[in-house]
Amino acid sequence: MEVKVVEKDDINIRLLIRGADAAFVNALRRTILTEVPSMAIDDVVIIENSSVLHDEIIAHRLGLIPLKTDLDSYNLPEKCPCKSEFGCPLCRVTLTLDVEAENGTRTIYSGDIVSENPEIVPVSDRIPIVKLAKGQKLKLEAYARLGKGKNHAKWQPVSMCTYKYYPQIEIDFERCNACGKCVEFCPKKVLTKKGRKIEIRNIEDCSLCQDCMDVCPQKPSAIEISWDEHTFIFNIESTGALPPERIITEAVKILDEKLNEFTNEVKVAEIEES
Repeated sequence: MEVKVVEKDDINIRLLIRGADAAFVNALRRTILTEVPSMAIDDVVIIENSSVLHDEIIAHRLGLIPLKTDLDSYNLPEKCPCKSEFGCPLCRVTLTLDVEAENGTRTIYSGDIVSENPEIVPVSDRIPIVKLAKGQKLKLEAYARLGKGKNHAKWQPVSMCTYKYYPQIEIDFERCNACGKCVEFCPKKVLTKKGRKIEIRNIEDCSLCQDCMDVCPQKPSAIEISWDEHTFIFNIESTGALPPERIITEAVKILDEKLNEFTNEVKVAEIEES
């Protein structure tokens, strides 16, 4: 298998994976969505709430605020030595919020949340939580824990995780008259017309919709869209909780552990049968 990083920034990464099949790539995608842990608010104690929103709504909004995650310093609750339902400093982070609208209407943002650990904070300070009218107040204590997306979407470390086959575009230049209709109808602007010739501008952006084939006046079409069944474009958009490369590393590690466990179980079953 060959893996190449095509694009990468703080929250996005695009990989070109060669020599794999759809089963493996989809297993990696599902592992990222359901098994890679991240930090999220799980319990909220409302001390005072005179806003227009019920306590449950505020707790739900807090839970969906992505938090920066430190996987090396915290344990999953079920794997923590404390074995406590209340948690400990090794598996729980305490956050507080105490805001009052004294002089007029005020919006409470995620930046108003104070964390006991400066490393475990909302990924953005501008996520609105609730709007307070003059004299209203919100005071609470929240507890964040590591969790997995299979238990709740708030623990998913990605906002987008997709893959597609690598496109293959073939143009029959002997039959193509460069009318340009395929260029006009391509939603991703993959094709371009240069003089009397149609050229491929960025094949990786092709969505395999085959609209260019449908509008081609030549019958059969002078352009053919297909895909390589063993090459994939893999896209990840992190919520900001973890760097995208760390998400992939953790997913591969978890998937490898599951495959080893499955292999050992098969060996045990074979021994028992024999």
